[in-house]
Amino acid sequence: MLNPETYLQVQISNLYIRKHGITPQEFVKIDEECDVLGFLLDGYEPFHLTGEQGVLREVEDYIALEPCGS
Repeated sequence: MLNPETYLQVQISNLYIRKHGITPQEFVKIDEECDVLGFLLDGYEPFHLTGEQGVLREVEDYIALEPCGS
């Protein structure tokens, strides 16, 4: 059984993958460049009350603001 933090990471990762039409491998590359999973873990307390779509928007904003691979 997944702990709540890991569950959130998996759910939001899957939403991001589906919404952006990328492969899991492409998401791993984004995570390596931007530490998306760390961002989700660090923000778990407010995120778990936000709802999946709200967290997904936060992740998209975070990736847009980070110098990810630039």
